[in-house]
Amino acid sequence: MLDSGMKKDLQKLALKIRIGAVEEFKARGFGHVGGSLSVADVLAVLYGAVMKVDPKDPKMEGRDKLVCSKGHAGPAVYAALAIKGFFPYEDIKTLNQPGTDFPSHCDRNKTPGVDMTTGSLGQGTSLAVGMAMGDKIKGRDSRTFLIVGDGEIDEGQVWEAAMFTAGKKVNNLVWLIDNNKKQLDGYTEDILDTGDLRAKFEAFGFDAVRIDGSDLDQLYDALTKQAGEKPIAVILDTVKGKGVKEVEETMSNHSMTMPEETYDQWLAELNSELDALG
Repeated sequence: MLDSGMKKDLQKLALKIRIGAVEEFKARGFGHVGGSLSVADVLAVLYGAVMKVDPKDPKMEGRDKLVCSKGHAGPAVYAALAIKGFFPYEDIKTLNQPGTDFPSHCDRNKTPGVDMTTGSLGQGTSLAVGMAMGDKIKGRDSRTFLIVGDGEIDEGQVWEAAMFTAGKKVNNLVWLIDNNKKQLDGYTEDILDTGDLRAKFEAFGFDAVRIDGSDLDQLYDALTKQAGEKPIAVILDTVKGKGVKEVEETMSNHSMTMPEETYDQWLAELNSELDALG
């Protein structure tokens, strides 16, 4: 459980990540808004309280790693890394523009602090397993955190990676499933109902838990849980577009193109919340 001071700091960080992502979308005029906003809270806890990283040494041996398999949530990852100090904050406003180091999807060859190139959905899961296994073989005291979209788990490769993770007891890998209930073209339950995700991961051999993916206390407790023999899977019940009311209430919010004044309104609302925290 977080103490009050740390919790307030993480609330601020989550808001700053959302603000950063919206500023990126404003600069470009469009982007993957919904799925970026839904992972802001888990990114705040990871980078603000859990992960062992060094902005001055992004490739530090023994660091914890993040693989955002749903690579289109890159704007939220970029915002978190910028706030953490991996690169100047203003740079993220070149999102998806010619010559940028901040493409629409995560690219480890372009962006300091990004540990794996992702975006071709499903593939990040297998890559994360390999990274975590490599750390175990080398005797490193580090963990890899894998963010997977609930629409992404329609991909068979995800379940192959899950079976391998559990079968080989890759317990330094933590799976985080962003269960925001939507994918590109509709609700996940209408397109391909995933059923009880906790039960599925438990059946594969994970130590699985389902939590409110926007509750900072629950996130911290789940992400700092001591790993046993089994790998950990955390089902994050989230809202696509979380934190910006208009986005939350928009059905087609996977990728959005909005006028500048709309982004300004969203930023005003988020900055007002941040100011209220003091």
